[in-house]
Amino acid sequence: MIAPHEMIVDLFAGGGGASVGILRATGRHPDLAVNHDATAIAVHTANHPGTRHAQASVWKVEPREACAGRPVGLLWASPDCRHFSRASGGAARWPKIRTLPGVVITWASRVRPRIIVVENVAEMQGWGPLLENGQPCPARIGRSFKAWCGRLRGLGYTIEWRQLCAADFGAPTTRRRLFVVARCDGEPITWPQPTHSRRPSMFEAPWRTAAECIDWSIPCPSIFARGKELAEKTQARIAYGVRRFVLDAADPFIVQITQKGDAAFRGQGLGDPLRTITCAKGGEFALLAPVLTGCGGRAGQSPPKSAEKHAVVAAFLAQHNTGVIGHSARRPVSTIMTAGCHQQLVTATLTPAEAEGAERVAAFLLRYNGTNIGQRLDAPLGTATTKERFALVTVAGVPHVITDIGMRMLHWRELAAAQGLPDDYRWIGEDGAELGKTKIIRLIGNSVSPPPAEALLRALLGRREERRAA
Repeated sequence: MIAPHEMIVDLFAGGGGASVGILRATGRHPDLAVNHDATAIAVHTANHPGTRHAQASVWKVEPREACAGRPVGLLWASPDCRHFSRASGGAARWPKIRTLPGVVITWASRVRPRIIVVENVAEMQGWGPLLENGQPCPARIGRSFKAWCGRLRGLGYTIEWRQLCAADFGAPTTRRRLFVVARCDGEPITWPQPTHSRRPSMFEAPWRTAAECIDWSIPCPSIFARGKELAEKTQARIAYGVRRFVLDAADPFIVQITQKGDAAFRGQGLGDPLRTITCAKGGEFALLAPVLTGCGGRAGQSPPKSAEKHAVVAAFLAQHNTGVIGHSARRPVSTIMTAGCHQQLVTATLTPAEAEGAERVAAFLLRYNGTNIGQRLDAPLGTATTKERFALVTVAGVPHVITDIGMRMLHWRELAAAQGLPDDYRWIGEDGAELGKTKIIRLIGNSVSPPPAEALLRALLGRREERRAA
């Protein structure tokens, strides 16, 4: 463990995701957090009030002055990853950002932290010199990273690195990041064992799911009632997702809807017991959920008041920023970015009754998927009277027709839950008021997922405690 007289420093602290992991692993808030952004510092201060905060460039903070003679037990650094990431397109518009990991060398040489952890995207391993056009030089890929590691070794540090997936440590997101660990205290570098798995053994729990993070009480407006039509590519992705995750799915994710009280939704698989989803809401992602109901309805309308008591929703997440169409709500959320609306929740309402909405949905599915989408093997083709069969799906042996498809973005609270941040995390700006959703989503997308950070630190600090106990 970190000794009481040793400092814990969080460079590039952001809104405090890494600091949450540090707190959980050590029982202490960081002693010092550094970030240039006033909003990030305000949020960090609201959630880590015992921490001393420096709103400044990391290059402006002199390590010896900041530590005032105290030894540093842990230095955590999460430099800006934009110009290592694939998302940057490889061009370095601000080349100085690519040099930010160099500040770790400064701290290592001046105050010699006992343990250093650097978190970044996997592409950091390709860090190297740039050509005149701002593109990485192909002949020197990884040269700067190797030199940086060599500098740390030259200062007496043992260094190792691995990629860790947040979902393997209990976060409902598949965010994968590179963790570089350096230590100079003679202790071995120990890596955490995954506690969760997509295909769990008897020693692991299943991955947590995106469905745990969804607030099912938030309405999912119809895609057919929008003032502006969705882009062609977006419509095509929705149609393909409905086919893949609902019509053709052997076991679509099901949400139970009731007409009582606040109409709370209960998520479940078709063969699973109902369970209440209690996670908070979220941000730049969207849930795609075809809704199967036992009542009639038209596209663009909510289920009528006379609806049957129970209805079911087949839900999944659509993603619109990659070649991936989306994924089941039983899987974790993919990596949360800082801006944009990359994933949507889509819902398709199904009823065993004929309805105008079924015709509209069928035409939509036919347009983007061909004449075989949702078709039963014994259903005739090409006639107007059987058109609704193209949107037909069978649930527990009962045929339903999709009468509507809804879509919404995930709320920022849902994104925060997926990232593994606490439900009571405070998003407070410099003026003491809650931030707007755009700023909150930016902070979430830039944050370190706390579960893998906690797991890594527990592994690194545990060996020393074992030796003391012995």
